[in-house]
Amino acid sequence: MDVEELRQMLEHEQDALPLPESLLKCKLTPNFTRVESALAWQEAAENHFILTLDDPDYPYLLKQISDPPSVIFVKGDINALKFPCIGVVGSRAASRTGLQISYQLAAELSTFGFTVVSGMAVGIDGAAHQGCIDKNSRTLAVLGTGVDIVYPRRHRKIYEDIQSHGVIMSEFWPGTKPYAGNFPKRNRLISGLSVGTLVVEACRKSGSLITAKLALEQGREVFAVPGSILAGQSQGCHDLLKDGAKLVESAADIIEEVVALSQYHLEELRRRHHIGGEKASDLPFTSLLASVGYETTTLDVVVEHSGKAIDLVLEQLLELELQGWVAVVPGGYIRLKRS
Repeated sequence: MDVEELRQMLEHEQDALPLPESLLKCKLTPNFTRVESALAWQEAAENHFILTLDDPDYPYLLKQISDPPSVIFVKGDINALKFPCIGVVGSRAASRTGLQISYQLAAELSTFGFTVVSGMAVGIDGAAHQGCIDKNSRTLAVLGTGVDIVYPRRHRKIYEDIQSHGVIMSEFWPGTKPYAGNFPKRNRLISGLSVGTLVVEACRKSGSLITAKLALEQGREVFAVPGSILAGQSQGCHDLLKDGAKLVESAADIIEEVVALSQYHLEELRRRHHIGGEKASDLPFTSLLASVGYETTTLDVVVEHSGKAIDLVLEQLLELELQGWVAVVPGGYIRLKRS
C-alpha cells in the first residue's frame, strides 16, 4: 500500500480501519492546495456550489443522518434540493424489464413533484435519471467521485442533461477519481437525502441492499418492486418485501406512504427560509394558483404573474401538485381543477 492509498483510507474509512489508535488520532496536514482548487471550481461557474452544514441550502433530511458530510459540492440547479426526494437504486446488470420499470417509475415520481435521487451508475440508476430527463423533470445524481468527474464515461450525456433541471452532488473534493471505497460510502447520501428509497431490481449480494439498510437505519421508508421467482435479479427485493418493505407497482404506492414526511420536509424548509403561510380560510396559495392556466404555463410566467420569489413559487407549486391542484407537464405546469 502506497502513501496515497493510506491517505485515502484514512480520509474515507477512518473509523473502520484496523490501524493503531495513535495513527488514527494523528492530525493530517490540511491540503491547502486542494482547498484553493475547490474554491476556484466554485468560482468557475454560476451553477457550482459548496454547501456546509450551516448553509440554508444544505438538504434538511441529509443533515438528520448520523454522519452527514460537513461539506458537499453541488453542480446544477440548486433549487432541486428544495423538493422532497425519492431514492431509486438497483442492479448495474439490470434486465430489460428492470430498466423499463426504473424508467417508468422515476418518470411518474418526477411528474408528482419529487426529485428522484440515484447514483448515475449503469443499469437501474441510469434508467431512473433518464426517465426524469425525458420528462424535463428534476433528478439528483450522487457521485462516488468528485462532482466534476464523469463516471462511468458512457453517462456523460446524462451527467450534462441532469444539470438542466437537477443537480450533481458529491461529498468528495473536485478532482477525486473513482475509488472503490467511495461508492458504498456515497450510498448513505442517496438514502439520507430521500424520504424513501425504492429498490427496483437487486440480487441478494447487491450494493442496493446496503442503501436500503441505510434507509431503514435513518428512519426512512423502503420500497421494492417484485420480480420473477425463476430469475435471480429480484431475490434481494423479495427479501426486502419479506422484511416489511412496501410492494410497489406504481408511483402511487410510494406517494401514499411518503406524503406526510414530505409535508414535514416542506414545513421545515419554510421555517428555515422564513416563509409565511396562507390563511387557513383561503384556497391553497390563491395568488399562485391563479397564475397557472389550464394550458401549459411556464415557470417564468407563474413567477411573474404571482409576484412571488422563485423559491417560494417552487415550494408552493409542489404542495399544489401533492394536493391535486396542478400537474407538471413538459414546459411548465397546468391547472387540473377549478376552485
